[in-house]
Amino acid sequence: MELFPEYTSLPNSSPPQPLAARMRPDSLEKYFGQEHLIGKGLPLRELVETESGLSFILWGPPGSGKTTLARIAAKLTESVFHEISAVNAGVADIRKVVQSATQIWKTKGSKTILFLDEIHRFNKAQQDAVLPFVENGTIRLIGSTTENPSFEVIPALRSRCQIFRLETLDRGSIRNIVLSALNDKENGLGDSTISLQEDVRELIVSHANGDARCALNVLEAVHDVVFSKKESEVSLEHVEGIIQRASTLYDKKGTEHYDHASAFQKSLRGSDPDAAIYWLAKMIAGGEDPRFIVRRLLVTAAEDVGNADPQALLLSLAAAESIDRLGLPEARIHLAQAVIYVAKAPKSNAAICAIDAALDDIQNKGRSYPVPDHLKDTHYQDAKADYGYGVDYKYPHDYPGNIVQQDYLPKALKNRKYVDDPK
Repeated sequence: MELFPEYTSLPNSSPPQPLAARMRPDSLEKYFGQEHLIGKGLPLRELVETESGLSFILWGPPGSGKTTLARIAAKLTESVFHEISAVNAGVADIRKVVQSATQIWKTKGSKTILFLDEIHRFNKAQQDAVLPFVENGTIRLIGSTTENPSFEVIPALRSRCQIFRLETLDRGSIRNIVLSALNDKENGLGDSTISLQEDVRELIVSHANGDARCALNVLEAVHDVVFSKKESEVSLEHVEGIIQRASTLYDKKGTEHYDHASAFQKSLRGSDPDAAIYWLAKMIAGGEDPRFIVRRLLVTAAEDVGNADPQALLLSLAAAESIDRLGLPEARIHLAQAVIYVAKAPKSNAAICAIDAALDDIQNKGRSYPVPDHLKDTHYQDAKADYGYGVDYKYPHDYPGNIVQQDYLPKALKNRKYVDDPK
């Protein structure tokens, strides 16, 4: 007896896949983007197309095609494909795949690819569990990560894998993916009677920010909205109502956090106010802590501007105070003001060079010397009479111009120069 007889006649046991899943290419010919990696004769293409058995890790932003490449590799090499997400999987799941791979090899002679999505979410012990089976060839590992593998994947596993960096898809590739979905009658929207003008399509492309999945999700959403309203055309208003705000390629908890901070500081140092403002805006839009941003600004004001324009540090400190007093969004103006000033200010790295040279002498070169007697403290009884401290010290205010020649450095460092910049 059926518990729910009204459902037994349904043709499919699972709901229809979203457009992004249906449009996932199953061959390199249908794959858009990453030409620098999958062009004819390039290493990644060779690994995807051949049964070399060499494992590799795909590092790139969301929607750049990492999972798709892994699945294409499995299809082209006729390998059994197991996909595991490191978010909710563990060592037990790895063991099951290994057992299956061993059995399949014995019975069918087929190889197994383990696709470990978000491999950076596995801890060291979990990554160690994968290692021996990659090493002995039981499985071929394809990992995907949005984080820098140099920081998130253990060295032993990295040494057994090739690492390929996927780039954010350019607008041309996103445009081709959207057009493909609009024209595909089998998996896409090719049979739809709803029209979509070029300006609408370009808004979707622009909003996606290089994320193919995002573009297809928005396309499907606006199509479904228009279809439900029994309208015949997707308008700009429909798309704007769905997207609300352009997505921002920024992960404030990952390597994007440090990459953007680096671009911000280097733009300031390079005296490019437009680039500095752009990276500032990108961090603000990504939800970055404004205190982190202003710390980078304060460092640059001292390290790269320094005494060439001391006002830069003061203005940066004022911006820091405005963050505490006002917070965002108002403090964005103060940040922008200070950023523009620091970027345009004359540059001198004399301060950081001086202090680092002195620290290097003391910490690394063994040049840590005691204070000369004539410079020692004399504000206690018997300092001069009993120890001779300060006896030969010359008080500058007793001399014309308040300047007198005497040694202020230890004898071993006589004439040592730390500050070359006259400022």
